Amino acid sequence: MTKIVRRRSAGIIAALAVTTLVAAGCSDDKDDDASKASGTATEQSADMSGSESASASGTENSEDVSLDAADGSKVTLTGPIAAKYSSATEKQKTDLGKPMTGEDASGKGENGVSFQQFDGGVITAKGDNAYVTWGKIRDAWNVDRDKSGKPSDDGEGGSAGPLGAPTSDETEEGDMKKSTFEHGEITYNTKTQKVEVTVDGKVVDTE
Repeated sequence: MTKIVRRRSAGIIAALAVTTLVAAGCSDDKDDDASKASGTATEQSADMSGSESASASGTENSEDVSLDAADGSKVTLTGPIAAKYSSATEKQKTDLGKPMTGEDASGKGENGVSFQQFDGGVITAKGDNAYVTWGKIRDAWNVDRDKSGKPSDDGEGGSAGPLGAPTSDETEEGDMKKSTFEHGEITYNTKTQKVEVTVDGKVVDTE
């Protein structure tokens, strides 16, 4: 009887030892999985952080720019638009004036063009390229037009219109000022006050 009891006790102890090892093994697996999950999450977070930084930067050396709007609120420029504003001369900044606020003052269109309206002009950006459009050229660009470029109440203006997004800043040669767009150009003669709008190689009505 004594020998049987000892064998049963030994069996029970052995079984307990196996159970303990199995439990310990499960615990280690969970710890490893948790550790891996933690590591993955950390890597994703770092990647996401990097992506956001790259997205916010837009161009080299661009930093956010905080400006006072006419209504007393603050407007923050980011990415290529901030870089463009920072690279402008003091005269250009004065000509641009204060940033506008409101629903249509800034944003990003379905065509991927970001914009910030100012009292005297607009800065637009598509990808890493940002440009300033203003004056008579801006006025003509903003006219609602149909797909052919003809002024139309049912058409669209600005970068959503047939001219598309700006592809240059305003250039000046003699009396002629010019801005180019994805699908055309607009010129303004400062002497004659004449504005000419060209869409896909065809001159169209200004307004």
